[in-house]
Amino acid sequence: MAIITEAKLTTVLQSYNPWWRSAELIKPLSRPHKRVVYHEAFKVATHRSLRRFAVLSGARRVGKTTVLYQMIEKLIEDGINVKNILYVTFDNPIIKMVNVDDVLGVYDRLYTVDGQKYLFFDEIQYTADWELWMKVIYDSRAEVRLVATGSASPIIEKGATDSGTGRWNILKVPTLSFYEYCELLELADRPVLPDDLTVSGVTRMRRNDASDIMNRFVPLQRHFNRYLTIGGFPELVLTNDDAYGQRMLREDVVDKVIKRDVLLLFNVRNPLSMEKLFLYLCMTSSEIFNKRTASKELDNIGVQTIEDYVEFLERSNLIYVSYPMMVGTKAALKGKPKIYIADAAIRCAVLMIDDVLSDDVEMGVMVETTVYKHIISFYQLAGFAHIGYYRKAKENQKEVDIVIELPKDKILCEVKYRNNSALAASDAIIALSRESNAKIKYSFVITKDLTDFGVAKHDTLVPVYRFPALPFVYLLGRSEALGESGRL
Repeated sequence: MAIITEAKLTTVLQSYNPWWRSAELIKPLSRPHKRVVYHEAFKVATHRSLRRFAVLSGARRVGKTTVLYQMIEKLIEDGINVKNILYVTFDNPIIKMVNVDDVLGVYDRLYTVDGQKYLFFDEIQYTADWELWMKVIYDSRAEVRLVATGSASPIIEKGATDSGTGRWNILKVPTLSFYEYCELLELADRPVLPDDLTVSGVTRMRRNDASDIMNRFVPLQRHFNRYLTIGGFPELVLTNDDAYGQRMLREDVVDKVIKRDVLLLFNVRNPLSMEKLFLYLCMTSSEIFNKRTASKELDNIGVQTIEDYVEFLERSNLIYVSYPMMVGTKAALKGKPKIYIADAAIRCAVLMIDDVLSDDVEMGVMVETTVYKHIISFYQLAGFAHIGYYRKAKENQKEVDIVIELPKDKILCEVKYRNNSALAASDAIIALSRESNAKIKYSFVITKDLTDFGVAKHDTLVPVYRFPALPFVYLLGRSEALGESGRL
């Protein structure tokens, strides 16, 4: 800490921790709406008998810092001494000049306090050897509970593997679900639903009862359309200028991650190639990704470079990579993944497509991306599901967009968000739903129109249920918010 004096570092810490002066100063920093990850992180950080640190990993602007402030506010409400709570962001230029030990040394000398201490480290990936410092803190300071965040997760997840086993939990923070979007805006149009209503519960209803449920979602259609274009980034959701919001999405979420975070954390030598690849992935989102084809279409960027960049983008929370899975006895495509952009609105903002809501093809991609994201989020806390896709290896290469592999069975989801969503008997989801060895629990065709629901008219062992996209993702998000993750 030769360059940065202790007095300067003290000033920075005091500015980041205004509750040291007055507990009321946390309120302007917090927000009333609490996401699912807030409850999980708070449980991890405050568990009485099982000590773990929590690390929140997610894209920029998804609200990770807000979660930290909400946790701090709750601790203060619960009677924790304000001096026992330290927040610091390692994205600060001055903090970048020091290390974790310097920060803790100044904090310890500032306040000699007894009892449990709660440390909140924001953007932890910007401090060198963060995982080793966290290991030291965990092993040597039993009075400390710690929550950290990272916008780019390359080092976050590597550190968890190398040092974090038994010490901290990685909690993924996706963009807002459609349910969270509606709750954040406190929409008057939100449907009144039975407390225990789930996606699978709708499939067991009589048609008249299911029709009544679907009708309750009609007022949300315009909000769903906006959600697809503006995305699940809390700050942008709350804006009244959607065009400006999309510009901010490009500049803050995409450009800063690719042009700063990824370059810094992975030492990318050719940022232009990285930008070209991301644009290419936006254009081909939800399609089968062939790295050799991509290499040719991107001015012969090396195949290994393509592989590396895809990994960097995935670990930076900008894309999801979905791999082919075997279902039943039918041979499946091997090796080639499908790639989804992390939020449909990112793709929309990058490609700057005019009047996307009137483009059936683009809407189909956006809704498939949105359904995939909701399913990933819904099952990630449960920890027992693998998410991928199925594509027949030969013949007509029929495909099922999303396959959820559970310990004992599988769930199939085919997205057909278009006016004519008819199913042929040869479609993969129909063929697999007939196969006894496939171990299918549920089969869903995700449709566009709220009147397009019910069991498909095909002779299958497992009923193929047509389920409109809007209530499907809303109910997934609602169940997740109610603590029912993974229970379809």
